[in-house]
Amino acid sequence: MAGLRREFRRMGKSRAYLFGMIFVPVLVAVTFLSLLGEGLPRRVPTTVVDLDHTPLSRSVVRTLNSNEMIDLVGEAESYDAALAQVRRGESFGFFVIPANFEKDALSLRTPTLSYYTNMTYFVPGTLAFKGFKTIAVTVSGGVVKTALQDLGVSDQAMAGLLQPVSIDNYELGNPWMNYSIYLTPSFAIGAFALMILLMTVYSITMEIKDGTSPGWLRTCGGHLPTALLSKMLPHTAIYVATGTLLLWLLFGYAHFPSHGSLLWLWIGMVLFVIANQAFALTIVCLLPNPRLSFSICALFGVLTFSFAGFSFPVESMYGGVGVFSWLAPTRYLFLIYINNALNGYSVWFVRWWFVALLAFPAVAALATLRLKKALEHPVYVP
Repeated sequence: MAGLRREFRRMGKSRAYLFGMIFVPVLVAVTFLSLLGEGLPRRVPTTVVDLDHTPLSRSVVRTLNSNEMIDLVGEAESYDAALAQVRRGESFGFFVIPANFEKDALSLRTPTLSYYTNMTYFVPGTLAFKGFKTIAVTVSGGVVKTALQDLGVSDQAMAGLLQPVSIDNYELGNPWMNYSIYLTPSFAIGAFALMILLMTVYSITMEIKDGTSPGWLRTCGGHLPTALLSKMLPHTAIYVATGTLLLWLLFGYAHFPSHGSLLWLWIGMVLFVIANQAFALTIVCLLPNPRLSFSICALFGVLTFSFAGFSFPVESMYGGVGVFSWLAPTRYLFLIYINNALNGYSVWFVRWWFVALLAFPAVAALATLRLKKALEHPVYVP
């Protein structure tokens, strides 16, 4: 109890704990929920270059403007003018209708429709590209249909020629194609893990830096496991409360789909908190130096956003990079979220991810064998 009271007093004297444990994770979650409130960006600003000015080309322009992904902000007189608008950031792409488009199309001389997108901004560039491609395919099919009608081909035969294979598309787990359902938990979980790592390192290494670690051990009777538990348990309770708040923001406030058990997801969150604390403790045990421990945990926490499989599948990574994904607790909670909450799999199918989270405190328990000496004789190396 004396160790717990001591830790609560230390936490109360520093605003860093409140900032890192609660404010930053919640701020990241709220920010992404706000930014991606519509789920998917719509109506990307684009431009059209109509060099034909015929009824068919004007029909293409109207079709472009009716597409839900494209917002035609104006027409440019030439390729150079449209490219200048893209460079100024006024649009994210432009669609070019060549001269003599109608004449060539109706004469079956295969005119070329060109479209350009600014992929520097990946999401709007991709959406503009998708919209442009859809319109190009639609226009091509319309021209072919008109030509076939002129040749006297029946509607049934035209249907087989224009679309010989019918495709049914089903988006599993996220049929709304809502970016927020995928991205917000990814970044919220990643930021939460980063702050747990940093704050755990901070709470232990500051004892070494300030030379208070011997007093910390004496308060707990010189028993290292008791000292670590008295320091980590208050943090764990606050982290679990913050994690519970994050889950409420996602599934209660934002109404994200949950096809599995929220109880198991919450249990996964608790194990995720403990696993990140254990990971940071392992680093401190191996390198009981504030600067080195902070650097390693910060680097690992930031890189977790890349190699945890949020934006690029781990299976497609180089082996030397992909192996690091299995060292990140974030990876396992993310898999639990995807498979349990979105795909609705039974907890039996994600059991090994829970086991993997339990492995982190087991490794930390072995690493603590060399920490006691550093706490009894603190040496701070700037």
